Amino acid sequence: MDNKKIEIKNVSKTFRKRRVIKNASFEILSSDICGFIGPNGAGKTTIMKMITGLISPDKGKIFVNGVDVNKDREKALFGIGAVLEIPVFFDYMSGRKNLQNLARLNYGMTRKEQLEKVEEVLEIVGLKTKDVDRGDDKVKTYSLGMKQRLGLAQTLLNNPSIVILDEPTNGLDPLGMKELRNLILKLRNEKGITFLISSHHLDELQKICNKYILIKDGDIKWSGKSNALLDSIGDTRTLEDVFMESMQ
Repeated sequence: MDNKKIEIKNVSKTFRKRRVIKNASFEILSSDICGFIGPNGAGKTTIMKMITGLISPDKGKIFVNGVDVNKDREKALFGIGAVLEIPVFFDYMSGRKNLQNLARLNYGMTRKEQLEKVEEVLEIVGLKTKDVDRGDDKVKTYSLGMKQRLGLAQTLLNNPSIVILDEPTNGLDPLGMKELRNLILKLRNEKGITFLISSHHLDELQKICNKYILIKDGDIKWSGKSNALLDSIGDTRTLEDVFMESMQ
């Protein structure tokens, strides 16, 4: 059985006569936590937007769960959740109300099922526990870490098998990073969710990723298992060292 969750085949993209993605190819397998690494402007967000159907490639193919995104976008993206920028919610509403409104987009669910799903994802991301329920607090009172967790809760509303996160730890303090890291591992281990994560916090990625993709100037420089990458330059064992070596 093919366990490829995301497959990129010879994809290129040009903006204003500048080729920002150059014949990119890689694949991500079921239950991978894949770190997407590269300097600012390397093309990470562009590729993530192509995977999620926000923009189309000029050439090449993108498959999500075996479905061609360009041929059947709705089917391909049915099992995918993404936060590509800082999550945006209505600050004057509670976290729960924001999610309840978004849950209405799950057309295959009854309203009762939508509301139940909201309670489920609030519990999963830790905004609702047996002791404290922050779901009824207005979003304007949330810390950045809580907003990131609410954003992740949003991605879980449609029971995705794939979650894409673009710089999810930006602005988080060490505790917030640890909470997000533990949540990602929990979702992978308990629900089998596959993750593609772009981040400049390489030490955080090294703690959770089993695969990396390195990109520079729109070129995929390396793609493979984390241990193979760390072994590729001998005794250097940190992801930051590997990254600096690969970007030269």
